[in-house]
Amino acid sequence: MPSTVIRPRPAASEEALAHFQRLLKFETDCWDVHYALHNDLTDFVLLDVRAVEVARQGYIEGATFLPHGQINEETLSDYPAETVFVVYCAGPHCNATEKAAIRLARLGRPVKKMIGGVTGWLDEGFELISDE
Repeated sequence: MPSTVIRPRPAASEEALAHFQRLLKFETDCWDVHYALHNDLTDFVLLDVRAVEVARQGYIEGATFLPHGQINEETLSDYPAETVFVVYCAGPHCNATEKAAIRLARLGRPVKKMIGGVTGWLDEGFELISDE
């Protein structure tokens, strides 16, 4: 009897390729964001979508604070329509990125999620800054 790891059987290679290529359209990771921020390759806006009081305790330098509940046409009015937003929150246990991504997508804005959030950022050995 096969293990629960391979039961059900893995997808065909063509399906796996399509799935993982599609996934990269929705997600980026902490390493790629860090590299872009530190190599003048910021062709996106990094949004910290946690509550501002929480975010100010430790956030990624270069991020813009915009809690997911405050994302609307008015708060985005200074950004051109083609601006790509990369959203992050506390980490895998937090779904603020999904809430933010839904709001951005409903407004017709390009969006990606930074997987791992603050937890992933720290796991990679990257620093946070704070206003405290």
